[in-house]
Amino acid sequence: MRTHFCGLIDESLIGQTVTLCGWADVARDLGGVCFIDLRDHEGIVQVVAEPSDAEGNADVIATAVKVGYEDALRITGVVRARHSVNAKIRTGQVEIVATEIQVLNKAEPLPFHHHENPGEETRLKYRYLDLRHPEMQRRMRTRTKLVSALRHWLDAKGFQDIETPILTKATPEGARDFLVPARMHPGEFYALPQSPQLFKQILMMAGFDRYYQIARCFRDEALRADRQLEFTQLDMEFAWVSERDVQDMVEAMIRDVFRDVANVELAAEFPRMTYAEAMRRYGSDKPDLRIALELVDVADLVKDSGFAVFTGPAADAGGRVCALRIPGGANLSRKQIDEYAAHAGKYGAKGLAYIKISETGEVSSPIQKFFDEAAFAALVAHVGAGNGDLVFFGAGKYSTVSDFMGAVRLKAGKDFALVADGWAPLWVTDFPMFEWDDEAQRYVALHHPFTAPSVDDEADLRANAGTAVSRGYDMVLNGNEIGGGSIRIHRASMQSAVFELLGIGAEEAQAKFGFLLDALKYGAPPHGGIAFGIDRIAALMAGTESIRDVIAFPKTTGAQCLMTDAPSPIADAQLAEVHIQVRPRAEKAAS
Repeated sequence: MRTHFCGLIDESLIGQTVTLCGWADVARDLGGVCFIDLRDHEGIVQVVAEPSDAEGNADVIATAVKVGYEDALRITGVVRARHSVNAKIRTGQVEIVATEIQVLNKAEPLPFHHHENPGEETRLKYRYLDLRHPEMQRRMRTRTKLVSALRHWLDAKGFQDIETPILTKATPEGARDFLVPARMHPGEFYALPQSPQLFKQILMMAGFDRYYQIARCFRDEALRADRQLEFTQLDMEFAWVSERDVQDMVEAMIRDVFRDVANVELAAEFPRMTYAEAMRRYGSDKPDLRIALELVDVADLVKDSGFAVFTGPAADAGGRVCALRIPGGANLSRKQIDEYAAHAGKYGAKGLAYIKISETGEVSSPIQKFFDEAAFAALVAHVGAGNGDLVFFGAGKYSTVSDFMGAVRLKAGKDFALVADGWAPLWVTDFPMFEWDDEAQRYVALHHPFTAPSVDDEADLRANAGTAVSRGYDMVLNGNEIGGGSIRIHRASMQSAVFELLGIGAEEAQAKFGFLLDALKYGAPPHGGIAFGIDRIAALMAGTESIRDVIAFPKTTGAQCLMTDAPSPIADAQLAEVHIQVRPRAEKAAS
């Protein structure tokens, strides 16, 4: 139907007849001369319908006059140089003088226009219209280039692209599984994979050495800007490796791919930081190093104060009292300070103490009365506060304080324009092996149950589970975890010990992971790997904060597809085929 793409018409085609297909982006009738900006996935070109001596030209103008926004068109015409150059578009040196215009499909009045800034729900309901927008086309093309570059790089390094099952066994990996009833096995279920984790480990045991897959993964968990029910990751695994072997190779990959796809030059060597240091300095295991603000521990300086909110955590080995100095923060009003406290409350804070020092040195603080003059001066000096500064304090359980003070740090960085330009990659290493779950009264794996501990002896791990460090590592970029991995457990005895510490008994372990435990007995090599979030990396490259902007058909935060109205009820007959009966909701049953 066409000879060329709209966005690829250039000066080399001047004088030639071309046929284009696309949508009318703009149509203007200037009284006898009509201009149409014709758009396809490659870009926009200007089409002119003007009087001439050619027979039938009046029909061209008559058709052009009736063209409306988003009409689907096929236009034939001659390329000529533009009288008024448009330097903002790739085709701005030329235009098409139309000799034929066909309206292939007249568009009805649209439910929204992008210049009206429609809400996200509207955009997702009419996603096919949203995706036509040039900005969305650019974002999706960035994603395509990213995946292509990754495949090219990995293929050149001898990695094998191997598909793993979508219908698999339900295993506890930290999030809820999506379950699929097995029609041929009444009462039994498959699960959609949260990741290809166990299959890729078994591929290493099978001798494939270097594996990768652009894998679809599914997790039934709460959604947010950087999380979806179904997502795409670059999954990788290596045999016969240590941590540094994996890290050095994938760091080179990310550096090359960012250069090729986004024209971004990342650091020649990514800095490294332990989990403990990241939490202490930044209150996050994915710190944004573009923000220079750091947390300062002050427990020793406040433990003898009269402020019980500070003294309790300061005396507790599992507590923390820390401060965050915000340069220029003294300009915040009390209402704005309260807004910071409310923000911190989302992450577990019960409040935020503060010290405000005006430009003239006047101190305003609700906690000053709990300190003698010397102790208060020492506290101010220790956090480096001066005229014009604001200092926030957090106190409580170490992990909780780190979380909410880390969130305050990020908010302050954005609010006060303290986020430096550029790219700040980072390796975070030496994660805790386990976290203690107070509600369940047991340990849970910080990464997943297949991550190797730094110790090689099962007895040592059992005796020091609370302080054990794993061989896990995350790659962070501008405050986003873009990749996470670890060296895996490669001995059955160590894997059994980890299951035991996680409260997974021998019988349950055999039922859920028997195939893995068996495979580990037959000469499983040391192995490790990493998975990168394609959605997150594409969003960073495209310059958007939400991964929904680089996913063609994402779900809402309410876990719905507004375009198809999924999820939706299933007919009783279809449910019967898979031996499922749906219980009525409690409120409906009661009525």
